Amino acid sequence: MSDLRDGRLAALKARIAAIEIGGRAGFASLPFGAPEIDACLPGGGLPLGQWHAFCGTGMEVETGACPAAFAALAAAPLARRGEAVWILRRDDLFAPGLVGLGFPAERLIQVCARDEDEALAVAEDALATPGVSAVFAEVDTVDLTAGRRLQLACEKRGATGFVIHRRPYGGTGGRETGSAAATRWKIAPAPSEPGAEEFGLGPPRWRAELERCRGGRTGAWLLEAADAYTWEAEHGPHPLRLVAELGDRQLATAQRLAS
Repeated sequence: MSDLRDGRLAALKARIAAIEIGGRAGFASLPFGAPEIDACLPGGGLPLGQWHAFCGTGMEVETGACPAAFAALAAAPLARRGEAVWILRRDDLFAPGLVGLGFPAERLIQVCARDEDEALAVAEDALATPGVSAVFAEVDTVDLTAGRRLQLACEKRGATGFVIHRRPYGGTGGRETGSAAATRWKIAPAPSEPGAEEFGLGPPRWRAELERCRGGRTGAWLLEAADAYTWEAEHGPHPLRLVAELGDRQLATAQRLAS
């Protein structure tokens, strides 16, 4: 009897632990390959089988370019394993730009929704569809009820959702009002280093702030896109690489500055 009780208690603890990280036990994670980032994420990487929120700053609230590019690179390894669905409110996704970043656009299915409700409904259906590994949804806000529905859809097939907070026709963008998202990121553009390319531009860079992470810790980093054609061979399975930490930097002392 005691063994049965201990077994039930262990199973209950496992279920509680799974709820605390926002998903079901056994879901894998997608490491960034940078210990500074992976140490902040539960399971040592971006949790799969859940959904994640990305938002921008300034004009990015309307264009969504930086959050979209960052989310696409974060999901690129998943898109190589299955189909990816991108749900838009405004038909302005530039697929050749995704190809230039290394995203496998040949696996991409684009859907243009009429309004927010339709976009969220399509996202739910796509997440629960066999063969789909990643779903992108450009929406303004996700309330707690909609967020829970997205999470349940993720759990059906283990697909991963990437919600890009965007108000494509102007105004002040929103964010999820509940806590259903596994992680929440704020993405801003960053100057690239001069490169050896024709126009002297290096890889695109982003300031990525992990504002909230269920079961993990927050942080801020500077990341850049690896070369679209060589990143897998040279930098491992993830096309985003850490450039320098934005947080936990110590200011130089006055003595060091004087020298």
